Amino acid sequence: MMAATFSQATPVVRRRPANAFSMLIRAGLVLTIVMLPALALAASAWPRGFVYLRDIDPTIVQDIRYAGSHNFVGRPISGYLAAECILSEPAANALATVQRLLAEKKLSLIVWDCYRPKRAVDDFLRWSKDPAQSEMKAEFYPRTDKEALFALGYLAKRSAHSRGSTVDVGLVPAAFSAAPPPNPSQPLKACTSPKGERFDDGTIDFGTGYDCLDVLAKTSNALVGAIARRNRQTLKSLMQGAGFRPYAREWWHFELINEPFDGGSFDFEVSASPSSNERPRR
Repeated sequence: MMAATFSQATPVVRRRPANAFSMLIRAGLVLTIVMLPALALAASAWPRGFVYLRDIDPTIVQDIRYAGSHNFVGRPISGYLAAECILSEPAANALATVQRLLAEKKLSLIVWDCYRPKRAVDDFLRWSKDPAQSEMKAEFYPRTDKEALFALGYLAKRSAHSRGSTVDVGLVPAAFSAAPPPNPSQPLKACTSPKGERFDDGTIDFGTGYDCLDVLAKTSNALVGAIARRNRQTLKSLMQGAGFRPYAREWWHFELINEPFDGGSFDFEVSASPSSNERPRR
């Protein structure tokens, strides 16, 4: 025998229409939740231990080339959403130490690249295999075969920058703030040209421009002038004193010896700091 079944109508609950004030409150709450502070959003994607350099020392000049078009590729590089220096905290603190020493000399650090996402390294590799992309050769690698850049050690399939404790740096006068962008109507000048003829990046004379993929960029190259050799040695000594290791092929490249993420590679994007007055990409 089947059990009896009963049906009962569900009572209808009548709700008062929400007034305009309560609707605004709800909308504002949703908007607040969605529009979290930029720092929280960026930091949530980072491994613990990374910082914005400007939060450690805002006096260090930043000219993050791979976020713009004035680099050896000629366009923004994958993974760089902002012209911002992000580093491991020990590396950022070490740079701040160098900056304090430079103040006595009326000089300042300038950083061109810091943490570099792995996707940017992969972007360089793809670019190197496309012979049609050579718009910036006249400035950045005028005497070097593009296809040989990896074999010669100017680029790497696994970059130390992706570990977050490697920096590309130079020295500028303490009063320097920013270099004017290149004039697109002017022809490119070789990075190997003397200071005053090559692109003026604001630095004291180091014998070549930044990211000059040429033998003249070797730290100990005797073909650069005496002033440039002395300036390279000054930068090298200061960075070594703060715990960095130089790279013989590039006078601007330094790796923190006691880096906290040795052996790994990160791929989170370079995003803007809330305290940044970032210049537009160029």
